[in-house]
Amino acid sequence: MNMKKRGAKHNAYLAVKTLVLLVFLVIVIFPFYWLFQTSFKSARDIAQFPPTYFPNPPIRDNYINIFQMNNFGRYVFNSVSVSLVSSFMCVLIGMLGAYALARFDFKAKSKILMFYLITQMIPGFLGLAALYTMLHQFNMLDKLTTLMILYTVMLIPYCTITLRGFFAQVPRALEEAAQIDGCNRISALFRVILPVIMPGVSATFMFSFVQCWNEVFSAIMYINRSSYYTIPVALNSLVLKYDVKWGELSAGAVISIVPSIAMFAFAQKYIASGLVNGAVKG
Repeated sequence: MNMKKRGAKHNAYLAVKTLVLLVFLVIVIFPFYWLFQTSFKSARDIAQFPPTYFPNPPIRDNYINIFQMNNFGRYVFNSVSVSLVSSFMCVLIGMLGAYALARFDFKAKSKILMFYLITQMIPGFLGLAALYTMLHQFNMLDKLTTLMILYTVMLIPYCTITLRGFFAQVPRALEEAAQIDGCNRISALFRVILPVIMPGVSATFMFSFVQCWNEVFSAIMYINRSSYYTIPVALNSLVLKYDVKWGELSAGAVISIVPSIAMFAFAQKYIASGLVNGAVKG
């Protein structure tokens, strides 16, 4: 009898757990579905009340308009260029800094770590005005290289702190063995240690890429020429003073989330293992 009661309680627990997870899944997925189906609606159907949950009939005009009339292909190229270059640079520089913090002992080590942590607590938009004045004086406004430099500088502390945990998990004996075989520190880092911590590097690169891809405050502040817009700035330009182009805005938003989803789907295994390994205190 006790076994039957325990079995009934267990089944009831599983049923409630499954129901809660399904409700949570619907809550999470519904905004993406609503965005997707809105991108295939006409302006009249979007403004219809009560709203419809399926486009009838679905149209491709929003996607065609956003590429033909709004030069969206150029904005995609700008975002990809800025995000890839910035992510690569911040991971490369952060990896070198993380290696030094994990392998060497020096007086300012704890202060550098504390400084990096403090920088992550300060909202980035607080310095936008002062930075705008400085960039204007150096004639660095309206340039994609400016965004690349800014994003790299902003993400170096995050990459350094994150990668330091991965370096701390690599045994020193592995590096010493490589040096005995004729490698110096740099070659041992890239030829021996880097393949070991590649899951952590991949996870750090992915998160850096997403941060650069979605960043909007700096891009709006420092980019005024439409030819240099990134995707977030281009989508923001569709919000007009007296009107919002919901169809084109939804189509652009759908396109903007595709690269992030594709990259995370491709590197999901590395990201999961990287996060687990990096969670161990170095």
